[in-house]
Amino acid sequence: MKKDRIWLHIVLFLATLFTTTVAGVAWVGKDPFALENFSYGLEYSLMLLLFLSAHEFGHYFAARYHKVDTTLPYYIPFPGTFLGDMINFGTFGAVIRVRSQLPSRKVTFDIGVAGPLAGFVICLIVLIIGFATLPGIEYLQALHPGYPYVDAPQLELTFGKTLLYAGLEALFANPSGYVPPMTEMYHYPMLIVGWFGLFVTALNLLPVGQLDGGHLTFGMFPKRIHKLIGILTTICLTVLALPELIVTFFLDRAPEWLEPFVVNGGSTWTVWVILIFIVIRFGHPAVPDERPLDKKRILIGALAFVIFVLSFTPSPVMINYR
Repeated sequence: MKKDRIWLHIVLFLATLFTTTVAGVAWVGKDPFALENFSYGLEYSLMLLLFLSAHEFGHYFAARYHKVDTTLPYYIPFPGTFLGDMINFGTFGAVIRVRSQLPSRKVTFDIGVAGPLAGFVICLIVLIIGFATLPGIEYLQALHPGYPYVDAPQLELTFGKTLLYAGLEALFANPSGYVPPMTEMYHYPMLIVGWFGLFVTALNLLPVGQLDGGHLTFGMFPKRIHKLIGILTTICLTVLALPELIVTFFLDRAPEWLEPFVVNGGSTWTVWVILIFIVIRFGHPAVPDERPLDKKRILIGALAFVIFVLSFTPSPVMINYR
């Protein structure tokens, strides 16, 4: 096995800690360019890095367990706060690199499923704590004086609610307390990290190519079925993106009959469809051991795709002017 360049992983981790902390400062409505505000972003950055680390080290330890040569996680910083107004989480995530051939369907499945399951557990914990400890409406009023009666025109950022997010909100938020709408939840570090974690988990579990979900379907089904599932998934993402693209490029606004079908997260799915065709593709490298999975792993795979459904939203981010 090759040795890891530990210094590089540490530098990337520290850089990502910095960029996510700065992003966290902006999410809670503070000036991200003022050093005295740095501490306001730590809750966000530490929880986000905990999720990313759980996901990637889930892959890493599963690979090491099966004696597959792999790198430590490479954290990917993104200094979006310094590049102007944009939706910025402070990172493009993290990745590991497998340096040896995967020997079997079983190993491929184990490595693929370990990351999403580990990250999902962190998402659950973060969201449960976030909902259970929600502050009163005065927290938002300190950020938006006069809230909820704000008449000035403004850009409204809305995050799509997933089934799991809605369920945890119903179970753990104080029913007599204030629960922020999806147009304001990003001001709450635990909620935005939990939402982002579910979104990333859903993206990774897309059953396409060599994404984590693709590893699962490759392990669970014959090659032709794995490829067919990937193609059908990509068609579904294209259908989600198409109405918004039609409105964006050919119409000033959606006609009344089209409005119910316009998914404002369409631009997100457009990017992913392009990535699938150009980078991810639909195939999967062959493995020497083609034996099918045991029933226990099939059940774990089914659970992973239930998590995918619960974590998926057709409209990840909607931007409206009001």
